[in-house]
Amino acid sequence: MRAFKHPLLQDLTLERLLYALSDPVRLEIVRCLAGVPEATCGELDGGRPKSSMSHHFRVLRDAGLVQTRSAGTTHLNSLRADLLEERFPGLLQSILAQR
Repeated sequence: MRAFKHPLLQDLTLERLLYALSDPVRLEIVRCLAGVPEATCGELDGGRPKSSMSHHFRVLRDAGLVQTRSAGTTHLNSLRADLLEERFPGLLQSILAQR
């Protein structure tokens, strides 16, 4: 199984972060992850096709919002809240507070 790439703190950009959150599906994934330590892709797919969800998770990983790790054949996702707070203080909480 291939390892996932995650950007370093200094490589996170506001533009990528806001782009990733501009899609309602990705924003909902982030909101779900904010309430749990980890979740599988299947728990977060909302009945959407696997190919579509793979794209959404890639965008979220590339933006630095989500950390994905493999456990056997399962992918576990977590929100990189501490890292995002360090890079952009208060931004994630402000975004999550909006409904």
